[in-house]
Amino acid sequence: MYQELKEKIIAASQSIGIDKIGFTDAAPFNHLKESLEAQKAAGHTTGFEHPDIDDRLYPERIFDQPQSIISIALAYPTKIKTKAPSVKGDRRGSFARASWGIDYHDVLKERLQKLIDYIQEIAGDEPELHFKPMVDTGELIDVVVAQRAGLGFIGKNGLLITKEFGSYVYLGEIITNIPFEPDTPIANQCGSCTKCIDLCPTEALLGDGRMNGQKCLSYQTQTKGFMPLEYRSKIRTVIYGCDICQQVCPFNKGKDFHFHEEMEPDPEIVTPLLTPMLTISNREFKETFGSLAGSWRGKKPLQRNAIIALANAKVKTAIPNLLAVIETDPRPVIRGTAVWALGELASPDNLAIVDFLSELQEKESDQEILKEIDYALNQLK
Repeated sequence: MYQELKEKIIAASQSIGIDKIGFTDAAPFNHLKESLEAQKAAGHTTGFEHPDIDDRLYPERIFDQPQSIISIALAYPTKIKTKAPSVKGDRRGSFARASWGIDYHDVLKERLQKLIDYIQEIAGDEPELHFKPMVDTGELIDVVVAQRAGLGFIGKNGLLITKEFGSYVYLGEIITNIPFEPDTPIANQCGSCTKCIDLCPTEALLGDGRMNGQKCLSYQTQTKGFMPLEYRSKIRTVIYGCDICQQVCPFNKGKDFHFHEEMEPDPEIVTPLLTPMLTISNREFKETFGSLAGSWRGKKPLQRNAIIALANAKVKTAIPNLLAVIETDPRPVIRGTAVWALGELASPDNLAIVDFLSELQEKESDQEILKEIDYALNQLK
């Protein structure tokens, strides 16, 4: 009976809007416990993970009598069909591909609910069916569930790599009390390739599918405080996320799928002009970027990153905008980052900037901003 139900679910999955589906049992993920505890002890976690390691490993802790886990994948685009026009005197930033289109959490939740509705409909008189859908904010580790469910293998970059779509997939899962026959897990196929490790700008990848999350540029673009100096130049003009370990992966060569309309990027939104980002209002931010996954941390991190991107791109025409930010913005992180950017953009012979920073130094009380002033003045000596 359950095999027939499984076959019907697989057959219907694409019409529901699911690109790949797999099934695994609800046994504990015991083999990960030592690794997760070591990562936490080493300070390699980001704080974005579910805090209880056991909840991440033992499905029975978060679901009553689990029998199976259904894993799904949706492929997302990697190329923008029409680029936004360039604007003289400004540069465009960019969002990583996983933040293109409507927030993938919302897309996946809608697909998972459709799948649950379908299963309940075709299961008929089957009593007491229970489901717990999850996206990456849930307890379980999406890539580990997907690997065990046969959707793909976990690469050296820690991402799930599928045969059809490479690693450009969103993942979600459903724990259920239905005892489906599990699919066959797929072993790592990276072989001797180390491109993602070698080309990671911050050496965040540890070589075995794990990473030091604190060093990952994607994490750094999502923090709310001052970005450490060592990472600022490395984000280039990306204001959210990082795609480098995916872009260099041979399994991703030529992968670009446009299956889902809600995932299509608006070029003006996912490659925004940087200078207007400095003074965007809360309302404008919500209207423009609110539907993106990359907006989840709010306006400040993206504004900070836009300031860094302007400096990295050497947009000297932004200097007046930066001066205005320093004088009017009440937020220390934004003001301090703008001070740093001045030090990167202004010429050493620009005595007006040097005088401005020296006067600011006399009246500023925030210690972090004072550090940025010292750095900027040293750059201009």
